[in-house]
Parts: sequence; C-alpha cells; structure tokens
Amino acid sequence: MRSALLDIPIDIVETIVENAFGWLVVVDNKGKIIYINKNYCEFLEVEREKVLGVHVSNVIENSRMHIVAATGKEEVADLQYIKGNYMIANRIPILSNGQVVGAFGTVFFRDTREWMKMNSHVKSMLTKIQSYIQDIDRSVKYSLDDLLGKSKEIESLKEKVKMIAASDISVLIRGESGTGKELFAHSIHQLSNRSHQPFVKINCGAIPENLLESELFGYEEGAFTGAKKGGKKGKFQLADGGTLFLDEIGDMPLNMQVKLLRVIQEGEIESIGSTESISVDVRIIAATNRPLEKMMEEKRFREDLFYRINVVPFTIPPLRERMDDIPVLLDYFIKKITKKSGKRISFVEDEVLERFTQYSWPGNIRELENVIEASVHLTNNEVISLDSLPDYLKESSVFPVGSKKLKEILEETEKRVLIQSINKFNDDKIEAAKALGISKSSMYEKLKKYGIFHL
Repeated sequence: MRSALLDIPIDIVETIVENAFGWLVVVDNKGKIIYINKNYCEFLEVEREKVLGVHVSNVIENSRMHIVAATGKEEVADLQYIKGNYMIANRIPILSNGQVVGAFGTVFFRDTREWMKMNSHVKSMLTKIQSYIQDIDRSVKYSLDDLLGKSKEIESLKEKVKMIAASDISVLIRGESGTGKELFAHSIHQLSNRSHQPFVKINCGAIPENLLESELFGYEEGAFTGAKKGGKKGKFQLADGGTLFLDEIGDMPLNMQVKLLRVIQEGEIESIGSTESISVDVRIIAATNRPLEKMMEEKRFREDLFYRINVVPFTIPPLRERMDDIPVLLDYFIKKITKKSGKRISFVEDEVLERFTQYSWPGNIRELENVIEASVHLTNNEVISLDSLPDYLKESSVFPVGSKKLKEILEETEKRVLIQSINKFNDDKIEAAKALGISKSSMYEKLKKYGIFHL
C-alpha cells in the first residue's frame, strides 16, 4: 500500500519537520545524530553540519536518546536538565520491520515556565515537582572529561572509574584537600546506571553535629521545637534510587557513624520523630582527606563502617606527584579565567612553568587555579611572567644568597615549610608536627617564634 506521504514534495516535508516541533532530534541505533532541526541547534549553540554523525551524549546535556535507541523503550514526559532549565522531553523508538533502527526526541515544554501556563491540575503537580527539584541537585556538574591530566596516575584512575561505575558497590575517595575528589564522585555517578536518578551531596564536616542527623535522615512534623510543618526529607530519601556523596566523612561524629552503618547494612532509615522505618536504595560514595586507619586506632572512626565504605578505594595523588599534568591544567585554567574576565593571555613564560614544577602545591589543583586567576589579573599585558605571580610564589625556591645571612635564609625556609604543612593538614598542628617528625611542643615553639597563630 502506497503512503500518501510519498506524494508530498521533499521540500514540503522538510518544512513541516523543521517547524512542527519546537526542538527535534533523531538518532540511529548507535546513538549518533542523523537529524536535528534548526531551532534545537540554535538553542544548543551548535552548527548542524558539525553535529551530524556525532554521538548524542556529546551534543545534548543529560541525553537519554541513545538509551532509548538501544532498548526500544519509549520515555514520555521525562524531566531533562539542559543549560540551566528543567525541560520535558519525549523520546520515542523508531521501528522498521520490527527492529529498532533509531529514536526521535522532542521537547514538549522548553522550560517549567511554559508548563505553569497549563490547567490547575498540572500547576499543582508542578509545584510538588519543583519543590523536590529545589531540595536536591539532580544534575551532575562534572564528567570524566573534566578530570584533566595526561599523567599515568590520572589515566589509571579514569580507567578505574569506567570499570566500577556501572556497579552499586561503595566507593571511598581519598586525597588531600583540593585534589578533585568531588569531580571523581560526579564522574562515577554519571557513568553509572543511576545517572538519571538524583546525585545528592552533603559535607559531613560543615554541618553542626546536632543538625547532621536531621540532614541525613529527615524529621517528622512536630519532632522538635522549630520543626518545619509537614516535616522534611533527609538526604537519604532525596537520593533514593541514586547516589549519596558523603564528603569529609572522616569528620562525622561517632554516634552518627553508628546510624550510618545501620542504614548501609539494612537499607532502611528512620526519620527523627518517626516510629516507622523507610526503605531506601542509595549508592554510597564517600570522600576524606583524613588518615582513617590512624583514626581507627585512636577509636575516632569505626572499623566496621570503614570496611563498608572502602569496598573500592580511590586515592587521588597530590599535584606535586603529578607535575606532568601542570601544562594541561595551566592551559585549561587560563582559558576558563580569561573567558570570564575578558582579559587576553597569549603567552606564559618558561620561567613560570619551571617555578610551578618546583613548587610543592600544598593546596593542590584548587591552589593552582587561584594562582593562575591572580596572575591573569596581575599582569599588565598578555604575558604571564614571574612578576605576575603572587609574592609567595615569586620567592619560592629562590634563596637570597649575598643579601641575607644563612640563618635568615634557613628561618624563612622553615617558616614557609611550617605554613605549607599546616595548610596541608587543615590547621591540624598535631598532624603537621607528626608529618614533619617533630614533637608537639617543638611545633608550638616554632609557630610562636614565627608568629604563625592561625591560617
């Protein structure tokens, strides 16, 4: 039977397809884009000719088109976060002779404001959905591509992420402050089967002990004075079906460690003020810069919890152990900062790169980014030179022989090492003293001598 569509001129069909939908994309069964209309290209700020044949996940943020094309299961009215807005998308498989040959996707509402114009029933549903969205961050900001570096240490860690991401096993990410632990957590979630579910994070060291339980497990209405009407969901409930990232888990109080262990073992939580348990399905990714083994010896961290979260350990090397990555990071941060600031940087002097590779970077990648940002703003031209660097880096590894006595040079060097050590251990002077191989009393004597009281 001949289809009437075959009698319509191709240019008319193209006009209809271009304009019948706000945004439209079509992929083959491998997830590669074979058609995308002009409106969608303009929104994504891409050129149609350049994205044809490209995998859809590399063009459209949080896309699931390739999954629909592979499974043949349609997804209707699904929330999708693109460029700062939650949009409602339909994804429909394309069949030919009973076989899935691809999929097409359309944006049903381009943002939640359009949905708000619908009838009162939809408005009521949207209010509930939006309040849920506001409580959690479903979007993952970083992917494996954001883990910059060509060193064998970083490449090895990237491969490890790919190997374990699809499973539900717990992961413990360890590394000094500023090494990028959260980036790895985001990357693991994004590559997992839970990627379309919530990614919820909580900093265990930033929340007061008396509030941590309610943040993790939530509370019922009237559970305590000041409790919000209707109660509040905890992070475990918000992360149900997805991933919970427990940052700085080494700072979690012992009493909370016991409750966390119970949740991990039994998959159930009990909100404050409730007498009933709620089942939750959450993958745990934890991170810390604390020496957990030593803390276990000192009874400050539970062994049973450690072995529960340390199923797959990740240790991110400090920047001083991956100096080969500095040129890559330098180039990335310069582009990022100049784009934001509007300044132009065309060249970095070799002496600057040499100084960077000589420095120990106690603040790791975070410190490197701050140094580059300062240097971009401190330079009077388009070249980053030694004069553009912050003062403490200008003096790094440069000893003023001839202008100062040996004693003065040694004292300045000792002061610099003390400051770097305390920064590294987050102002924990006892840990810094142990790392330097000196006693607690000697550490405090030296700090007093050099006037180092708080960093």
